[in-house]
This record gives sequence, C-alpha cells and structure tokens, in this order.
Amino acid sequence: MRPAGKQKLGYFPLPRREAERIRLFLAFLGSTTYSAIDPCIGDGGAFAIIAEPARRYGIELDAYRAEQARSVTHEVIQGDAFNAHSPVESYSLLYLNPPYDFECGDGHNRRMEQVFLEQFYRWLKPGGVLVLVVPGDRLYVCDHVLATHFKNKRAYRLTEGDSEKYKQVVLVAVRRTRREREQLRDSDVSRARHLLGEMSRGWKTLPPLPDHPDAEYPVPEGGPVQLVYRGLPLDEIEDLLPKSAAYRQASRILFPPPPQTTGRPLTPLHAGHVAILAVSSMLDGVFGSGESLHVAAWKSIKVTDRSEEVEPDGTIIQRERERFTNELTLVFASGKTAILH
Repeated sequence: MRPAGKQKLGYFPLPRREAERIRLFLAFLGSTTYSAIDPCIGDGGAFAIIAEPARRYGIELDAYRAEQARSVTHEVIQGDAFNAHSPVESYSLLYLNPPYDFECGDGHNRRMEQVFLEQFYRWLKPGGVLVLVVPGDRLYVCDHVLATHFKNKRAYRLTEGDSEKYKQVVLVAVRRTRREREQLRDSDVSRARHLLGEMSRGWKTLPPLPDHPDAEYPVPEGGPVQLVYRGLPLDEIEDLLPKSAAYRQASRILFPPPPQTTGRPLTPLHAGHVAILAVSSMLDGVFGSGESLHVAAWKSIKVTDRSEEVEPDGTIIQRERERFTNELTLVFASGKTAILH
C-alpha cells in the first residue's frame, strides 16, 4: 500500500451512490428483525445505507472514524477487528470492504482481502447475504472461500469516481448451508474458482453495477447479537503512556531536545556557508518585533529552468536544466505570508 493509504489505515470508503445501488439488490421483508456486521466500518456512511433497516454492528480501528460511525450504527467497537468476538452463524448480512494491502507477519503475508473474508464469513448465518467490495484484480485471492461457502454469486464493476480510481468491484452472494457444502463435488469447487479467477483477470469487462437491480437477495431474519472486544484499549494506553516512568526514561533517548547553537562564528561566513545553515534549519526561528515579527523557515527545493532555441532552419529546440535553490517562507504576526527564492 502507498504511504498515503497507510496513513489512513487502508480506508477506501464506498461512494454513497454505489451504496444506494447495492441496497436495491437486498430484500428486507416485512417487520422482521435483522442483524448486519461491518468489520471495517469506517465512518459508517455506506454501511448505514446498505444495511438499513437491520440492527447494525461495526468495528473500526481509527478512533475518530469509530466516533463518526456511532452516530449511524447501533453498536461500534473501536479496536482491532481480529480481537473482536461474536457467535458464528449469527448475522443476516455481512458487508466487507477490507483494507487493500498485504498482512505483515511471520506467515505468508497474504492479502488482507483474503484474511478478512476467512475470518468473518463464519459470522454469517447459512442463507445470509455477503456484500464484498474489493479491487477487481484482487478478487481471485478470495476464490477458495467464495467457491466453497457461497452460491448465487454476482459481480459488478463500480463506476463512481473513487471506486473507479481504486478498481473496486462488488460481489454479492449467499452463504451455503452445511448440507449444500457436503453435496459439492471437487469439480464444482474447481469450476467456481476458475470462474472467479477469470473475473479477476477480466474485471474491466464486468458489467457496471446497474441503477435497477437484475437480481434480488432476500436477507434472512436475525435477532440481536453479542459483539465483544477482548483486545487492548489502544487509545487509553496511548493517553497513559507519557505518564509512565519507563516512557520518561526512554524519551530522553528517543526524543532528545534539538541541539541549540548560539554565538558568533570566528570568521565571516561566505554565501555557501549561509546556504548550508539555512537549508539545515539552523536559521529557522522567530525574528523581528512589532509589525515585523515573523517566523522564518528555510528549505531546499528543485526547480527546472526551461529555454528555447531556434535553429537557422526553423527547428525549435527546447532545453530543460534542473537545479537546487533555497526557499524562505515567512509568516508575519499580522497573518501576511511571503515565499522568497
């Protein structure tokens, strides 16, 4: 995953319009109660649309997004999804849009799409509906679970802005009963895995998710479910950590105070010395007084000089030359800013 993706913990939310289209495929009949789970709920926006009117349960690692999800979800756990526990075969609907990344560990470092599906499909009751959103070219990593445990599978390409950017597809399926799995032949599973592999390789040719559904997936009833968290309270630990004696001792080594250099040089500095001091942040600081009070920050940047030359025969030659220069950013107490090169 790219650094930007890691910063947001692999969070690639489903656009609202796509969620509204998916919702049309699901049939919640009458006033029966339902239960739905999203192990990567994010801010809960897409899940609230897809799982309405079910009782919704969610898990989210990021504290801020978990707080957002609580406003649209009946029960949200903030923490690692793999430290959450719930009875197997208890949910009517599983919506799964997992992080698009590889796991980091001592094992095979599998794709997270596969890891999340293998972990949480067991929570879905037989006859329950799976809504799986993954990059199209990664659909094949889920082929074993999908071929063995799910039937009536349909896959569609998502076309909204961010969905297209992240190559998202949605697969809707129904979990098989134990008897249906026992009646499967090896050839049936192999054929289904081969088909999923073909879908993954040719995901760009999948039909777009339609505005009017071409299939209906009845969601089975399901009452309230117990969802508990047995992991460490990460946010509480982070808040208490600076108060511990061990942290105070280690912080002297891990976070030493920045060196302070004072005094005048023995000999005058030439331009090269000043440039080195500037881009090494040793000339940064607060200067001036009154209206001239300002913060100064230096950095080195690369610029490209472009020029054109015209040959006698009329040929135009364009030349580019890259060089480094110093940039000074000034922020004055009045709010005025300036950038000098």
